[in-house]
Amino acid sequence: MLKLSRYERRSLLRFLALYLGSVFVLLAIIGWLFFEHNASMMKSAMKFEMLSEAHRIESRLTRALMQEPPADRDDLVSLLWSIKSSRFKVGFFDAKKRPIYSEINGMPGFEQPFYLGVRNCYSMINCPLTKEGVAYIGLEESRLKEMIRALRLKIIGYLMLSFIFMSLVGVILARLFMRPIREKIEALDRFIEETTHELNTPISAILMTIQRLKGVEEKKLERLRASAKRLSTMYDTLSYGLEREGDKRLETIDLERFVAERIAEMEPIAHSRRLQIISNLEPCRIRIHREDLRRLLDNLLSNALKYSDPGSEVSVVLNGCRLTITDEGIGMEPETLQRVLKRYERGNRERGGFGIGLSIVTQICNEYGIGFILESQKGKGTVARLDFSPLHR
Repeated sequence: MLKLSRYERRSLLRFLALYLGSVFVLLAIIGWLFFEHNASMMKSAMKFEMLSEAHRIESRLTRALMQEPPADRDDLVSLLWSIKSSRFKVGFFDAKKRPIYSEINGMPGFEQPFYLGVRNCYSMINCPLTKEGVAYIGLEESRLKEMIRALRLKIIGYLMLSFIFMSLVGVILARLFMRPIREKIEALDRFIEETTHELNTPISAILMTIQRLKGVEEKKLERLRASAKRLSTMYDTLSYGLEREGDKRLETIDLERFVAERIAEMEPIAHSRRLQIISNLEPCRIRIHREDLRRLLDNLLSNALKYSDPGSEVSVVLNGCRLTITDEGIGMEPETLQRVLKRYERGNRERGGFGIGLSIVTQICNEYGIGFILESQKGKGTVARLDFSPLHR
């Protein structure tokens, strides 16, 4: 069975929701049209049958009256009883619409040839046998409503079976279509994983060598540290998406101290770009996986430094477990702001990056329930707001 990642499962569910929603609407429309057509045909057939039966009763009554006219009303009632229908309930009414002999408990009307009531249906014909007093013949039928109800249930049953079958087909097709895409993604992930693995050793060696360098001009050493730090951050960003999901050990972390440590780690990059990081941090303790928190903060701080103009300031404020990182950089348009949260999307291609950092930030925030708001204004800078209140301990 094809094993899907979280993003692929989400994409599959969205596809299935759209596909099954469309299938449901289409089946519902087809079922409704089929039901209406068949119900209309059943009503027409019943109307024709009832009116035909009423006219047959009228013919038999006419022949019986011609052969042996009734002597009184009792004889007429006996005659009407003898020629009544065996298929329908029948009623014979006089010119004043009063029943002479009737098995029907209340006719809905005498003007129309066919009536469809709540439970029963009725037919009515004029029978101008005024001498004998019979003016109308009515019929009542009680099975049509039940037949229509049975038709409705049958159609619903068929639609449910069709929907289940189409759902299974949709899942199978979606997995078949995703298999080659998944294979390509896995091949690309393997390539990136092997490449980043090879980068890890030289990056570590560079960082260790810089720490041991002596007699080198401090300005040059600072540039080396900044370059090595940028390489290390890029390595962390690339490798994060390749790590397999598993159990993460949560721990209680002093967020004030942790943010201060990450700022100190970013100082070489800030100095190389002639930037100043101003911080105002208050105590806050949260429970989170340490590496996730490090990557979350490093990506936001790295972006703030990367997109800030030389000589400007980056502000980091921690107030009541709410962290705000503000830069005075190039900023973004509103449409770009929505796009950069997606993987491999970049707000500015001139300043480098892979378009992964903010997608990692969004992923971590969603995983832990951290509130994340990104605000930006073209030419004035960007503000990232993180609310760690749900993780406060």
